[in-house]
Amino acid sequence: MKFGVLTLSFVLILELVFGSFLVEKNNLKVTSPDTIKGVYECAIGNFGIPKYGGTLVGTVVYPMSNHKGCKSFSEFGVSFKSSAGSLPTFLLIDRGDCYFALKAWNAQQAGAAAILVADNKLEPLITMDTPEEDNANLEYLEKINIPSALISKSLGDSIKSAISDGNMVNMKLDWTESVPHPDERVEYELWTDSNDECGKKCDTQIQFLKNFKGAAQILEKGGYTQFTPHFITWYCPKAFLVSKQCKSQCINHGRYCAPDPEQDFTKGYDGKDVVVQNLRHACVFRVVNESGKAWKWWDYATDFSVRCPMKYNKYTSECADEVIKSLGIDVEKVYLCMGDTEGDVENPVLKAEQESQVGKGSRGDVTILPTLVVNNRQYRGKLEKGAVLKAICAGFQESTEPAICLTEDQNTNECLENNGGCWQDRAANITACLDTFRGRLCECPTVQGVKFVGDGYTHCKASGALRCGFNNGGCWRETRGGYTYSACTDDHSNVCKCPPGFKGDGVKSCEDVDECKEKLACQCPECKCKNTWGSFECSCRKGFYLREHDTCIGAFGVMKLGWSFVLILLLALTAATLSGYAIYKYRIRHYMDSEIRSIMAQYMPLDSQPNNTETHMDF
Repeated sequence: MKFGVLTLSFVLILELVFGSFLVEKNNLKVTSPDTIKGVYECAIGNFGIPKYGGTLVGTVVYPMSNHKGCKSFSEFGVSFKSSAGSLPTFLLIDRGDCYFALKAWNAQQAGAAAILVADNKLEPLITMDTPEEDNANLEYLEKINIPSALISKSLGDSIKSAISDGNMVNMKLDWTESVPHPDERVEYELWTDSNDECGKKCDTQIQFLKNFKGAAQILEKGGYTQFTPHFITWYCPKAFLVSKQCKSQCINHGRYCAPDPEQDFTKGYDGKDVVVQNLRHACVFRVVNESGKAWKWWDYATDFSVRCPMKYNKYTSECADEVIKSLGIDVEKVYLCMGDTEGDVENPVLKAEQESQVGKGSRGDVTILPTLVVNNRQYRGKLEKGAVLKAICAGFQESTEPAICLTEDQNTNECLENNGGCWQDRAANITACLDTFRGRLCECPTVQGVKFVGDGYTHCKASGALRCGFNNGGCWRETRGGYTYSACTDDHSNVCKCPPGFKGDGVKSCEDVDECKEKLACQCPECKCKNTWGSFECSCRKGFYLREHDTCIGAFGVMKLGWSFVLILLLALTAATLSGYAIYKYRIRHYMDSEIRSIMAQYMPLDSQPNNTETHMDF
């Protein structure tokens, strides 16, 4: 029975095996010695934690023994842990004799910061994957944290030759461009499965869903990401449509199939049960996504895995419906989306999933389950919250990352050491250092609506309105004797100009102008000048000083001026009164004349009226 299952599984996945599998790569830059200096490609291993968005510098070591790394290096009394002040160790290991993941585990246990596996034949780079569950104890897989890379045989031989010649080989592993980062939103997909009886990989998927749920919902609710779950299915070849295997593993007349969960047709659930639940998962996402609450899919996926496991015989439609209802999701819409799973018809949702499996652009076909795709690039490494979040954060355009990407466990704040080499104003607590997931940027900031301009490294200066509120706009300012003068003005000129009474550049200094000594004021014969800081005082021997005219006026002159002003005012008032009276009399006379003429015109003809030859007599 098991042979039949394996045969069918081989047939179902044959098309994908010969599909377009894409090897995800990162750069490797050899900085010394000069004989092999250059930039090379290496393939990212599908285990451990690649430093997406970052770099790692180290020294390459090729072990004297255990060249293939299949045994623990402790058996040889060797440690590759770097000493204080030295570069991390990149351990170079030969391919062959054991699993790639075991080599990485032994290297990590010996203190290596990264592992380079040199290919043993001339061929294009391949992806180092984890071993199958049936053939290996995978306990150590979840404990691998160092990055791994496969390099070509020619590069491996060159490095070994340089080391044997006594040269120190230094290099930098670079993942900064392994994930595209075009804008402020990341689009990512998770190709997964609702099957929870496929061994360690299924357990890893379920644990990841639970652990990553919180971060995923924060990113989705904030509009930082666009997430889409996907589910792999295969079709049954025509030659097997009437076989027991196809009927139990497929729906819609062999169009959409999944392997038997237990790899045994005589017990437990069938592959078609998995296909139906995968379809339900996909439709739940469509329904919640249309309602604007795509993050609720994570609630459904995690709740379903807890409440409806296969081992308790709850992997049923009834259990799934209860979960859907408990989350306030419309069950009828979900079933409408799922359509007919029994008929000989196409299912639009599952057909779209099969089409999506085929690689487009730089993504390649999806052939590994689970597979995470970030900005159309397949993720390589451990399916673990921190590692996946690091890859997603690497997909944001620099300086647009959400706060969750800048926490201590995700990012090293380079602004904490020497302010990242950027400009800062310690007094105002303002800095041009902007911490990002990929490092740091030196950009003049905008603080409380005030924009600072400059190169960000050596200087930043406040500009525009309200600029004087920060470090006085970078201009001179000084206080003496309770008086404060400033060379800054709150306008859009963005210049520093010494105020009246001062001279200088307005930035570093403004010096008091001695108006008395330079004869700029208080120069009348009766004036007595005294210079003050920022101004002057002028007094008169007799009388008062008029600053606007720079002259002195005596007490008699002031009195005389005062009586003259009163006299002129009285004359003006008198003239205005007489004029008003004359106008009043004229208007009264004119009005009376008009009235009298009107009355007389009613009783006798006036000279101004024409003669009338026709008479009328009233009786």
